[in-house]
Amino acid sequence: MLAEQRRGMILDLLGEKGAVSITDLHRWLKVSRETIRRDITRLHRENRLRKTHGGALSLDTFEPTFSERMSVNMEGKRAIGRAAAALVPDGASIILDSGTTIQGLVEALMTARRLTIITNDIRAGTRLGGHNDNRVLMLGGDLLPDEGAMMGRDATAMLANYFVDFAFVGAGALSPHPWLMDFTREAAELRGQMLALARRPVVLADHSKFNRIASVRVPNLEKVRDIIVDRPPTGELAKALKTLPAEVMVASLTTTK
Repeated sequence: MLAEQRRGMILDLLGEKGAVSITDLHRWLKVSRETIRRDITRLHRENRLRKTHGGALSLDTFEPTFSERMSVNMEGKRAIGRAAAALVPDGASIILDSGTTIQGLVEALMTARRLTIITNDIRAGTRLGGHNDNRVLMLGGDLLPDEGAMMGRDATAMLANYFVDFAFVGAGALSPHPWLMDFTREAAELRGQMLALARRPVVLADHSKFNRIASVRVPNLEKVRDIIVDRPPTGELAKALKTLPAEVMVASLTTTK
C-alpha cells in the first residue's frame, strides 16, 4: 500500500468514527505502530487531523484553537486578505467576521480611509478603530477569550440593525454539498446573518477549509457574490461551487511593488 493511500484511509476512518487509536489503526492497516505515528504526525502538520496521545481526532469534530489556526497557511490567508481589501473603496461600510483569515484582511485594510466597520472581532476593532478616520461599531455578546470575539444572541440582535456595502465572512469548513459550515450554532447564525445584511457578501476560505464538514450549516451561502480562495478548488468541491451564483476568485500569493 502506498503511503498516500494509507494516510487517505486514516482520514476516511476518522471521518466515520471521529477518533481513532494507534492500536486500532495498527490492527486495521496491518502496518507498524511507528509507521502509523509518522502518518499521524504528518497529517497533523498538514492540518488534516489533530494528533492526540495514542491516536488522532477528526478536525470535523472541533475547531482548532486560534493560535493553532494562526500557524497554518498565513501566507495564503494574507493573499486572500489583499484580494478582499482591493474590493473596498474609501468610505465604504463593511461587516468583518472574526477568525484568522480575517486578520489577513485587517492587515490589508490598514491603508483604507473613512471606513465604517461593524465587527465582533476585538483585534479587528482595536487595529482599525480611530485609524485613518475609520469608525468601528463593536457587536456585543458573550466574549470568547481564546478567539478574541463576541458571539451569541446579543451579537445577532445588534447586528440586525445594520445594512452595509460589504460583508467579509470566514469559513469554518467548505463542503462539496456545497455548504458553508461552522462548529457552533452561535457562530453559524452570526455568519449567516452577516451574509444577509450586505449588498456584496464575500466568503474568505483558504484551502485548509476545503472539503471539510463541520457540525452546523451556515445559512445564506446562495446570497454570496464572491468566494475568495488561495488555491483553485478541485474535484467535487469545484463542481459544487459552480452551482452557486458566486464568483470564485483565486488570490495571488505574490505582491507587486
